[in-house]
Amino acid sequence: MQSKEPTSPSHRQKSTVVHRGREREQRDAPEESFEAAVRADRVVGRLMKRGVLAEHDARAAWTAWIEASEAGLRLPFWRLLTVTPEVDPEPVYAEAARIYAFAEAAIADEADVTSFIERNRDAFSEEDWDRLIELFAVPIAREREKRSVRWVFASHDPARAELHQALASLVPAFEIRFAPQATVASIIATAFLTRNEYLDRLQDAPPVFDFGTTFERDGGLVDEEQLEAEIKRSSLINLFEGALVESVKRGASDIHIFPNGDGHVEIHFRIDGELVRWHREDRVRPEAFLAVVKDHSMGVDRFERDIAQDGFIQRSIDDVLIRFRVSVLPIASARQDVRAESIVIRVLDDRKVLTDLRKVGLLDVAFRRFQQAIREPHGMVILTGPTGSGKSTTLVAALHQVITPKVNVLTVEDPVEYIIRGVRQIKLSNRLDLDGALRAILRHDPDIVMVGEMRDRQTAEMAIKLANTGHLTFSSLHTNDAPSAVTRLYKMGVEPFLIAYAINIVVAQRLIRKVCSTCREVDETPDFDLMEILGFPAESGRSQPVYRAGRNMECPTCRGIGYKGRRAIAETMLFTPAIRRLIVTAEDMIDEDRLRAKAVEEGMLTLRDSARELVRMGETTLDELMRVTGAG
Repeated sequence: MQSKEPTSPSHRQKSTVVHRGREREQRDAPEESFEAAVRADRVVGRLMKRGVLAEHDARAAWTAWIEASEAGLRLPFWRLLTVTPEVDPEPVYAEAARIYAFAEAAIADEADVTSFIERNRDAFSEEDWDRLIELFAVPIAREREKRSVRWVFASHDPARAELHQALASLVPAFEIRFAPQATVASIIATAFLTRNEYLDRLQDAPPVFDFGTTFERDGGLVDEEQLEAEIKRSSLINLFEGALVESVKRGASDIHIFPNGDGHVEIHFRIDGELVRWHREDRVRPEAFLAVVKDHSMGVDRFERDIAQDGFIQRSIDDVLIRFRVSVLPIASARQDVRAESIVIRVLDDRKVLTDLRKVGLLDVAFRRFQQAIREPHGMVILTGPTGSGKSTTLVAALHQVITPKVNVLTVEDPVEYIIRGVRQIKLSNRLDLDGALRAILRHDPDIVMVGEMRDRQTAEMAIKLANTGHLTFSSLHTNDAPSAVTRLYKMGVEPFLIAYAINIVVAQRLIRKVCSTCREVDETPDFDLMEILGFPAESGRSQPVYRAGRNMECPTCRGIGYKGRRAIAETMLFTPAIRRLIVTAEDMIDEDRLRAKAVEEGMLTLRDSARELVRMGETTLDELMRVTGAG
């Protein structure tokens, strides 16, 4: 049920007509028999029919309903289920929402809702926000109608009369949609109960400028005493800590910090695979802010400016331990007075680790083939693709499909990024290298092994030996497609027969951005010649819509970017008898074209095929297809 309030003065009176279903649930007295009460209450009846609600739990709620009615309380039968200890209230609220025709709130990413709330913070007073939190309702959108604006709210219990009354007093027109209680609670906690205190301090602090500090150099070195004074008298520490917190809140994978050509420090976040500038600091010398970052990173020396350095940071953000991996590189600068360094900080948030392979976003064909390969008792599963293609994410998700208490799972990674429950992750050091760890694994009774990356012949041969000796082995390579992974191993010096019979599947993966579902636009005049070059049938684009990215800066979902979120596209080359035969019979060179043709013949979708399918489904655009897979 939706509340579409008109803008006339009588809209509140008319709203009572809209919610007749809610009024009908308010009964003067319960029926005498339990069976009659179940028949009269559609929510209870449907839950019992579907087997979600046990009869003894329903009877307990009915008894409480009888007692409440005798005490003068007028409540619908189903509401007593939500306070019955043995009953999970979530399915009850969801069924009530369906019965009374409330639409479900489409919340793909909670961060979008919290961003929308932040942008519209001034639309309601503090008292109004407190009231909304008390009612457990949050605004999720603001939609323009012909002559008015309609607010959309999400609530786990949209049928409550007091909620409708409260919203009618706040906005002229509104709609309430159902969302699970846990989702609403998470949004409230993020949007209202946690703030970026460092940015608040930065805004409250007086502006600090570089009032002529010269940072004179002796022999090309920065005057460290003057630099220290600049750090202490500035708000740069709050800016740095605020950047860490904000990167987590926005779901960034990396933070980039570097001085630009004007001698100002820029801070960029990588969100959905693309860099977005978050802040430019032009009030102090670049060395001052870079020194703050290095000072607050363990394992990094502030006074070293001519070497590459690696370090790490740990922070508790929203009561969750977040780890950050720091990389520092010296870079050239057009300004001779700036000792430039680039700092990239990888955000390692264990909450973002995918444990369900389906959430990677593979198409059904690729998902089924991948599942088939990882369910084998032994053999190798190889993920391939360039840096940033999501290989590690997919490997970890696949690993979670086979982890059980009955198997010994070992991983060798450099570095270990995410801690995986139920897995023994080997920590490499200057005294235990990758080759030594792999040799030791053979004596450590493994069932399943993950090798972070096969970088050389020794690593590849050891990983293949593990696969050939009865272990399920996961690993990755840097190649452009699935057939070229075979060539890469062959050129490393691995024998063709070992490649053919050790590998179960090679998965080549890319991440493609999803077009924003809120502001996407139908391309009325797509380039049909280009579509034909890209492999679309001649009638594509005429028989079904092709979307392009919108550029609505007011879009609450994408903020004008046109895309929101990413999903994987992949080609999955299963090592069937025919594929193995082609590899074993290869002489001086692996024929990648024959491998690809045979794999496609046996059901493999190429990366281009997968991207085309997403264009047909309206999930991405032609521009994104060309960006990820090329135009050739």
